[in-house]
Amino acid sequence: MKFAAYWMWGLFLAVSIARAAPDMNGKRLEGIAPVVEAAVEAHKIPGAVVLIGHDGHVVYRKSFGERSLVPERLPMAVDTIFDMASMTKVMATTTAVMQLVEQGKIVLSAPASEYWPDFKQNGKELVTIRELMTHYSGLPPDLPLKPAWTGYDTAMQMIVAAQLDAPPGTRFIYSDINFETLGEIVRRVSGQSLDAYCAEHIFGPLGMKETGFKPAASLRSRIAPTQYEHGASGPVLWGVVHDPTSRFMGGVAGHAGLFSTADDVSVFAQMLLNGGTYNGARILSPLSIEKMTTPQTPPNKMILRGLGWDIGSPFASNRGELFDVGSFGHTGYTGTSLWIDPITRTYIVLLTNRVHPNNKGEVGALRTGISNLVAAALGPLSQQQILDSRRCLTSYSELTGSYRVQGLRNDSVRTGIDVLEAEHFASLAAKHVGLITNASGRATDGQRTIDLFAHAPNLKLVALFSPEHGLESKDAAGAKVNSTQDAATGLPVYSLYGDVQRPTAPMLEGIDTLVFDMQDVGVRFYTYITTLGYCLEAAGKKGIDFYVLDRPNPIDGSDVDGPVLDGDLRSFIGYFPMPIRHGMTVGELAEMFNAENHANARLHVIKMQGWQRTDWFDETGQPWVNPSPNLRNLTEETLYPGVSLLEGANVSVGRGTDTPFELVGAPWINGNMLAVYLNSKKIQGVRFISTDFKPFSGIFEGEVCHGVQIELLDRQALEPTEMGVELLAALWHLSPQNSKLDGTLRLVGSHKVLDSIRAGQTPSRIWYDWQEDVEKFKKVRALYLLYP
Repeated sequence: MKFAAYWMWGLFLAVSIARAAPDMNGKRLEGIAPVVEAAVEAHKIPGAVVLIGHDGHVVYRKSFGERSLVPERLPMAVDTIFDMASMTKVMATTTAVMQLVEQGKIVLSAPASEYWPDFKQNGKELVTIRELMTHYSGLPPDLPLKPAWTGYDTAMQMIVAAQLDAPPGTRFIYSDINFETLGEIVRRVSGQSLDAYCAEHIFGPLGMKETGFKPAASLRSRIAPTQYEHGASGPVLWGVVHDPTSRFMGGVAGHAGLFSTADDVSVFAQMLLNGGTYNGARILSPLSIEKMTTPQTPPNKMILRGLGWDIGSPFASNRGELFDVGSFGHTGYTGTSLWIDPITRTYIVLLTNRVHPNNKGEVGALRTGISNLVAAALGPLSQQQILDSRRCLTSYSELTGSYRVQGLRNDSVRTGIDVLEAEHFASLAAKHVGLITNASGRATDGQRTIDLFAHAPNLKLVALFSPEHGLESKDAAGAKVNSTQDAATGLPVYSLYGDVQRPTAPMLEGIDTLVFDMQDVGVRFYTYITTLGYCLEAAGKKGIDFYVLDRPNPIDGSDVDGPVLDGDLRSFIGYFPMPIRHGMTVGELAEMFNAENHANARLHVIKMQGWQRTDWFDETGQPWVNPSPNLRNLTEETLYPGVSLLEGANVSVGRGTDTPFELVGAPWINGNMLAVYLNSKKIQGVRFISTDFKPFSGIFEGEVCHGVQIELLDRQALEPTEMGVELLAALWHLSPQNSKLDGTLRLVGSHKVLDSIRAGQTPSRIWYDWQEDVEKFKKVRALYLLYP
């Protein structure tokens, strides 16, 4: 399916080259000037050059404000030369790499070490060219700047010595090292330095005479200066690259160092829209452009990148909100950007020096605003262009749907009890049943499994067994649950979370079959799966049948992550040595527990129908029932594997509030400081907002807690267990005297993780270190999976 989706994306791109573009309403483009002027007036930028291209023509070209504020004020001009910053990645390095790919000198799937043998040191031997170009290599964001260093060769030695922050292909880390490495590979493969190669093979043939590295001193009068050299002091950088790593490397690097004008960027953009040619010069083939501008990221990843180019990541502020999926572009830290829409044959060049003079400018909102204005100025699309756009959208949906089995989701998953009821309980005919259940044990129509069993003519329901939180799933966490009687059926309800945690012989009197029907939450320390394991063992000892009525893993059954439980930490919140997020259903867990723990129960799983491993609970069509009192919606369940790790750390995680597991706080926390610290970590999929709250129960009951609210932005991008370690590390870093790290050991399940936090290891490195154990568990897990 992946290749079909990519092919479809490429098809619409190729076809759009030949399509007539929709008309552009020039009157609407007049709205650009007030937006840019407002940004200048608000001191967001000193000035800007905006150039819009459409259907092969420049339709808007204007300068605003000033290019220099200090040491002298100078007006902006349309031919101003800008430090392009990370635009270097796509205009220079990506284009050079793809030319060498076309020549057969570089293979995208090949390890980078094939072209730079020393690069493989420190575990980098598997990093491929494609992973470098998509920012899925696992390399850290950039080379350290301290202690001070200089020289291109020194930088290359530092890259060789660098260690990965994540296994290749597993997570998006926007890394300048990726393109510093690619720049060196271009030098090694071509025999030319990156600046010389690009001048001869890219910018020269395109006639981009004012684009290049290390601009001549004679051009200084036309260059937009950037920042003070030392941040807020020293001379202003003027004609010298702003990026410190590139500057220390001598001004030529694969990630930054290029200077250009709006007119030259316009030429480059038009070349891409033309399928790789401009004024008779062919720079790239249409196939290379397709590869560059369509998703090349690993499966099951929501952050989409082409080769070098951005398609759908947090850095794509210049897309705006109206351009179709399928458009692409890139930004530069200094305030530069280019966005290209092949469907409408439109491009937007916005060049600013927003870092001048003190790095306090902000251009994200301006990029979005201009893109929206341009998109709104386009006339109606033709029927064919609408079709091309929809093809692209379909491809995007398929790709971002975690590469599901082909076929649309129909929101009609049938759980084990639904399947059993449809079969008129034939599997349980003549059985004397003990049912392990709670309020979540219901059919899709809302009927309790208890009542369905009680009224089934061909089986006899003998007794009920309840887990933590009781039969109604309302008792507080950790509270003793008493045995009782079910009001509707009059049957005894034996508690497995009170004086005993396993069914006793008297409880099992007259029972020849145990049936388990409860909703799990997909997390190792959720006690329902321990109850499952204990009951399996009891069934094995008594020699009776054990049935599991399977249910969805609500946070999907494909993602597996977190430290694997240490052997000496097994407990009621740690039944089996597995990661925090196990990616299995209760039926699959039962199969694994039974075999691996030699429970020897006569196990039968009534499988679901219609469930796929990538389904989240809200994609199943199943009604929501709180599995326990403090898990009230899917957002809280998504955050739970990470936030719950903090229980025991002398903080509240929101129990006793309306939003449990969406809050972290304590009377001793500085909420503003914690929010700033966590947001600076750029944890994918969430953001943190300073807040105060007062729990009405639990730890710090009735006290004002200062802390953060966690806003879930993208559940696919979030690694909740790593977020949990980030939270623990933040509390330890900001207030080690108040945070009780030892109190989290049973939930974290790993001595090494806590030792690493104390030692100051970065959470990303801690996450990386547990991946080997996760991979070993996955091999065991694979033996027991029941669904594709």
